[in-house]
Amino acid sequence: MDLGRWIIGGSLRPCALLSLASVRSVHPDRLKLQCAFPLELQSSRHRDLGPVPTNNLKLPLADLHLLSNFVHNIAKMEILLGITGKDFTLIAASKAAMRGATILKASDDKTRHLNKHTLMAYSGEAGDTVQFAEYIQANAQLYSMRNESDLSPSALANFVRGELATSLRSRKPYNVNLLLGGVDPITHKPSLYWLDYLAALAPLPYAAHGYAQYYCLSILDKHHHPDITLGQGIKLLTLCTDELKRRLPVDFKGMTVKAVTKDGIVDIEFNDDKVVKSA
Repeated sequence: MDLGRWIIGGSLRPCALLSLASVRSVHPDRLKLQCAFPLELQSSRHRDLGPVPTNNLKLPLADLHLLSNFVHNIAKMEILLGITGKDFTLIAASKAAMRGATILKASDDKTRHLNKHTLMAYSGEAGDTVQFAEYIQANAQLYSMRNESDLSPSALANFVRGELATSLRSRKPYNVNLLLGGVDPITHKPSLYWLDYLAALAPLPYAAHGYAQYYCLSILDKHHHPDITLGQGIKLLTLCTDELKRRLPVDFKGMTVKAVTKDGIVDIEFNDDKVVKSA
């Protein structure tokens, strides 16, 4: 996300567009965009735009902390949840497409099928999320067509992490948080990966993004175990959504729920019409 200003000599002054990630990764002499793996489907955001002088650039730690918090808090109103079980990975995303406190759409699907056994859910800046998700989806499908074989969830997670890391060091980094889940087509082992806009990657048994982190992780800590069935996973997801309805003042318009099994990706009919009284 472009902040539209440089931090020079410890003060904020209007200047050329410079992103927070570019400030963090600035080279002593210049900034230069480079492009990684993305095959023919290279994103126009990653093309070489040439050097940018940064001789007088200074970034006080306090300003960096404030700007980092600003970027980090943009997409908390969108909810992502992921749960792994004995032979499945369950991913849920809120249906509300929001811009600040305004709901723009009540049936938004924040997921993309990368291949038959891998699903990705996203939240963040509206333009960044869709563009990045479709970019990853196109490259995953191109790999499958070229090699007549799908990438595993682990391989895709590391590819996505690499693209986020490259973007982070560009002028326009993607402000996207992701959950990537799937079932390995060979070992049939379920997996779930948590990624954030700073290109951090962590494999987890369950995960959340947005305000769901504050209200649902304790529920998942208490009730989750590695051998839960799909039915138990859906009940656990219901506990989480009920708690969100109880605690959040915002209507997130229900959840899109999908499960990944060894047989592929299936849509789950999730009853989210239940009225929950506030605490």
